[in-house]
This record gives sequence, structure tokens and C-alpha cells, in this order.
Amino acid sequence: MLVCLLFLFSGCRQGKQNPNRDITMEAFSDLKTPAFDLSSRRIRENIVAMCVSNDSGRAEDKYIRSYYQNGGVFLWIDRYGVDERADTLLAFLRTVDDIGFSRGMFFVDDMERDLKLIRNLDFNGTDNNINKVMARLEYCLTVAFMRYSTGHYFGFVNPMYIFNRLDTIADTPAGRPVVYKRLFDIDILRPGKEYFAAALRHIYNDSVGEFLQRSQPEDTLYYVLKRKLKTATEAERMKIVCNMERLRWREVNGLDTTGKYIVVNIPAFHLYAFGGSESLDMMVGCGARKTKTPLLSSEIERMEVNPIWNIPVSIIKNEVAHHAGDADYFERNRYNIIERESGDLLDPEEVTVEMLKSGRYRVAQEGGEGNSMGRIVFRFPNQFSVFLHDTSSRSVFSRAVRSVSHGCVRVQKPFDLAAFLLDEPDEWLLDKLRISMDIKPETERGIKYIKNPDNKTKLVSGLKVQPRVPLLITYYTIYPNEKGVLSTYPDIYGYDDVIGAAIKPFMK
Repeated sequence: MLVCLLFLFSGCRQGKQNPNRDITMEAFSDLKTPAFDLSSRRIRENIVAMCVSNDSGRAEDKYIRSYYQNGGVFLWIDRYGVDERADTLLAFLRTVDDIGFSRGMFFVDDMERDLKLIRNLDFNGTDNNINKVMARLEYCLTVAFMRYSTGHYFGFVNPMYIFNRLDTIADTPAGRPVVYKRLFDIDILRPGKEYFAAALRHIYNDSVGEFLQRSQPEDTLYYVLKRKLKTATEAERMKIVCNMERLRWREVNGLDTTGKYIVVNIPAFHLYAFGGSESLDMMVGCGARKTKTPLLSSEIERMEVNPIWNIPVSIIKNEVAHHAGDADYFERNRYNIIERESGDLLDPEEVTVEMLKSGRYRVAQEGGEGNSMGRIVFRFPNQFSVFLHDTSSRSVFSRAVRSVSHGCVRVQKPFDLAAFLLDEPDEWLLDKLRISMDIKPETERGIKYIKNPDNKTKLVSGLKVQPRVPLLITYYTIYPNEKGVLSTYPDIYGYDDVIGAAIKPFMK
């Protein structure tokens, strides 16, 4: 700067030739300070070295490694240093304590130190060499930015990965690859290359704050739990953090709450139905720990009254097959054995254990009183052959822990749920449903109908649900109860432990 000023001042003198007009910049080479010798080549070499040493398997980290190793432009630094975009990012990162996370996973302290070195020009020839500091700051700012934005928008844990590698299918043949049960089947948003590229453009285009603000979770329950975390005991913290993580997962097609919709929360063993001014809640029974109810979203499309229960193959093999030849057992339970190919009905006394385990025969329980699905089933598309249904074992609802089924959801108030699902049903339709379910009718017409000895048949066998009603089967161990009060529930499937293990690297 002093040399430049001498040139400027000397050039302003009138009538006197500048004696230094032939001096070149090489004459000042001995004034150059190595500590301030900025080199984009050395900066990139240092960044690539950090990419190599970071072996994180996180998708955002992999993308950043590829970006810099393939010559991506610097996003945060230039020859003038680092501008206020870094300060904007750090303002967001300093709040990770509020969600129970460690500042270390976002390099907050390291970046604050390096930013101070740059702005104070406090460099040396070793670890705080200008090119190393610039490289560290460029790389760490990008990684922290991407981890923070991706985690807040999509979740820091991928539920499809952690839950769908828990339970194996028991009858996988020896020597074959392990096959896992699909326990999480909700279509959620996941980050990809398009998202990562768009995120980097927000850095380059100076819209860091706007982008990070839009990345925040939308559910109001998230912020209720965030406030609760501030005063939580050590024992409560992990449960809160796990439920906050669930609230970061966004469905591709979120639950439509503009009309009627139903939510089943497994840990609460409860169903909640909403629709305009209507609401309904009831106890439910869910899958046992070995036969977990899958987490899914779908739409209830029809109801079947007095349904036939086609027993799943797994139940036939594990619970029915050893009764082969026992005609009394099959008669008592009203089970019929049918050859799949021909449709022929077989005599139970002529059926062997091996035959039933072969898969060539199905077992169906007749509809009506005593049927395991009760008097009505609510069907919705899914790949697990699970549904909501009534039950002949009403005593299940007297239990506190109701993880009792093979995966289906048993409902406490089946008629009330059916009435809720129907679109403005008249009283006679409701009474036809009552009569078909052996419930006392309430209309004069219904009462006359059951008094007539000639009326033997049921009036309703099936009903379409139009419009279809969205259904979400989910899993929250902290969730508002039927009165809207935030309540805590047992982690019956151990899913909090699974999330906790996956998210632990981010925690304090």
C-alpha cells in the first residue's frame, strides 16, 4: 500500500519527471510475506486432503467430497476473505444446542476461530497458514451448511434404512441373503443430487439465511418439544430428541387433513379420527413385538361386514398346521381348508401338517360371531395384508399394553368408526349396519325388521368409503392424547433406541 501511495503522489508533481518510472514489481519481491501468500491451488489441495480424510457415509458429505474433488468453485472465500454469509450460517448453527445437538458436528467453534484468524490477519507458516485456514473454512462452512439444512428438512436419520433392517423374515433359506421385514412404508422425501446442487446455489447466490429458514420443520408439535427440551431432565432428553427427529420426516404426499382423516399412534394404542366438526377416538390393539404393525400411510376404501378371515400363511405354518387331522379344532373355530388350485374343500381329518405347511392350501374362518376379525373390517391398500378390524376378543381393551396382534389394528368402537367413515349416512343405512353386526337397531323400521321372523339375512355385507379417508399409522412416544394434552408413552417396539443410536453422533 505504501509503494502504491508513493507512485500516486509522485505522479502528481508538475514539471518533474518521475525517476521511478522504469521500476518493475520484481524489484519489490523481497517485501512479499509468505504468511499472506494466497494460492488457490494450495487451498484446493488442502480441501481435497480434507475430503479424503472425511469418510462419512452421509449423503450430503459424499456429495460435497465429489463437488470439491471434481473442481467445484469456492463458495465462501475469495481474495477479499469471507463475507457476512458465513456469519449468517453461524447464527443458525449456534442454535443447535436448542435441539439437543453438539456444536462439534457442525464445526462451530473451529469455524469461529478460523474466521477470527482471517479477519485479524493472524496467520503463521504452520497450521494457521493462510491457505490452510481458507481451505478449512471453505470446506467446513459447506459441510456444516449442508448437514444443517439437509437434516432439518429431511431428518438427520433415514427411517427407511434404520427400520427396514431390524427384523428378519424367519423362514429365509440357509445360505441365502438375509431378507428383512419392511416395517416403515411411509413415502418420505429424501435428499438427492438435485437438492444438493440447489442448496449450493443458495450459497453462491447469497440467500443462505432465507434457505435455512425455509428448511426448518413445519409441524407445531416440533416447536412444543423444542421448548420442552430446554427444561428436560437427562432421562427425558433422548425421548424428546427422538420424537423431534420423527417430526422432521416429511411425506411426499402429506396426510390430507382438509376432510376426514385417521391417525393411529401405536405407542399410545389409540386411534384418532378427525373431520371438520367431527372427531372420534378409541383404544386399539396393535402388533406384538415379533409381529409389529408396519408404519404406513394409505386410504380406507371399503368396509366388509361379517368378513371371512383368510388366515395368513405365516399363521397357518406357526399356529394352525400342528392341529392337522383334528376335526374338532377346525369345527370349533369354523376353519375351512381349501386347495388353492382347485378351490376344493378338504376334510380336516385327511390333512397333514406337511400339507398345510406346503402353501398349496389356504385356511379360511367363516364370517359372523366368533370370527377373529369380529363383525367388520376396514380395508386400505398396503403390501402387508393388514387392516383395521373389530375383534371377537374384547377383553384386549382392558389391558394397558395392547401389543397383541399379528400386525393388524383391532379397534374398540367398530360401529362408531364405520359411521364416521360413511359420507352423511341416513338413519336407515346406519340401522342396516347395526342389524348386520348384531347391534340393536334404533329406528322404528329397524326394530320392526328384526321382530319379523322371516327376516333372517343380514342387510349389509360391504360398503364403499367414498370419498376415501386418509389413514396414517405412525409411532410417537410423546404425542397429544385424545384431550390434546401432551402425553408420554412406552417405547413398545424399541424404536426410540434405534433412532437414538443413529442420531447419537450429532448429540451433545
